[in-house]
Amino acid sequence: MAAAAAAARAVSVGPGLRGVQRTLPLVVILGATGTGKSTLALQLGQRLGGEVVSADSMQVYEGLDIITNKVSTQEQRLCQHHMISFVDPLVTNYTVVDFRNKATALIEDIFARHKIPIVVGGTNYYIESLLWKVLISAKPQEMGTEKEFDRKVELEKEDGHVLHKRLSQVDPEMAAKLHPHDKRKVARSLQVFEETGISHSEFLHRQHAEEGGGPLGGPLKYPNSCILWLHADQSVLDERLDKRVDDMLAAGLLDELRDFHRRYNQKKIEENSQDYQHGIFQSIGFKEFHEYLITEGKCTPETSNQLLKKGIEALKQVTKRYARKQNRWVKNRFLSRPGPSVPPIYGLEVSDTLKWKESVLEPALEIVQSFIQGRKPDAAPVTMPYSHTENKRSSRMCDLCGRIIIGDREWAAHMKSKSHLHQLKKRRRLDSDAFTTIGSQSISPDRDKELEEKGSVGQNNEDLKSSV
Repeated sequence: MAAAAAAARAVSVGPGLRGVQRTLPLVVILGATGTGKSTLALQLGQRLGGEVVSADSMQVYEGLDIITNKVSTQEQRLCQHHMISFVDPLVTNYTVVDFRNKATALIEDIFARHKIPIVVGGTNYYIESLLWKVLISAKPQEMGTEKEFDRKVELEKEDGHVLHKRLSQVDPEMAAKLHPHDKRKVARSLQVFEETGISHSEFLHRQHAEEGGGPLGGPLKYPNSCILWLHADQSVLDERLDKRVDDMLAAGLLDELRDFHRRYNQKKIEENSQDYQHGIFQSIGFKEFHEYLITEGKCTPETSNQLLKKGIEALKQVTKRYARKQNRWVKNRFLSRPGPSVPPIYGLEVSDTLKWKESVLEPALEIVQSFIQGRKPDAAPVTMPYSHTENKRSSRMCDLCGRIIIGDREWAAHMKSKSHLHQLKKRRRLDSDAFTTIGSQSISPDRDKELEEKGSVGQNNEDLKSSV
């Protein structure tokens, strides 16, 4: 099967290299929301005869076209798009495994027709499911029926600390790498054990041990993967995202939200069963308008207008936070800890949209063409300094703040944070008052040092990637 799929991807080149075979690449366009990923995918698809595969977890659902920023019907006519608007909005247990299975079959079909699949989207774990081989699959479910049952969803309803304690009993290695508040990942690891009888960490060890695998995950599904990363100056991107929200409002966002709320969410709220954590209801931009939608027509115009402004501001803020999260993922997954199973990534600067053709489109075409022709691109892949000793899964307890901190980098940031420094200053003041009361001169330097290091006692754990 694998050999047949690889053969289907091999096509003959033109005059000058007649008879030589080349392997078509899988093109993947990464980047924060608002960087123009969909635009570039459409342009590459038109010029290279490719087809676009959306890797956006919210665009798979029908509805909320504006808020999820789906490509228009007209754009879809210009280039074939897949994985958009095919899941009923009331389905809440559509998983990354469902996506992976359907999208992988589509990609193989596109290759079989001697075309280039262009994966575009900002949902990190959807993209990872297409790039890397994984061994874990959830049990098949009968979607859209009364028999639907997602064990992970049921687990997430329980207390996070109870779940974490249960995981520590069946998979202590994974439990040591996950924060008790990270209920989704804890529930996922418990689900894996319950459904297979094998611990999540054991699955990951097997995955890493596969030929081509490494400490960050299993081997690449498509070794000839061409990864393009669109990035912009943060201040420029922030302004662009604020404007995009304004453009959404002008395009009819409020009417879309009202209609969707009336059709799918109003009854759930009346039954106190609304859920903004699963399915399309977790879309950025829907839950932010919750108060506005449920009170519209039931309060004064002034109050309604205030709630509307509150929703708009919340949407702008959460969109900018999400963009930063997407960029952190790119840096952490592809740049900070490169390994044998991490493909090179080629950066394209998109801050100046007036220079799109010469700064983005033309370099992207050259890079993809070089992959098609089996040669190294003229452009150099993006690199960044990284620490071989950094442990992303170290676990430390800060006694001053009463918080568990996961990861060396997060610990260093916490020690410099305003909240920690405030607690440190408060503790010093209390200790100073206590010493003064009993006639002490001052807090000794050793005591100061002890306070600064307070909470640093913790269990450092092996640096393993916890992939799903």
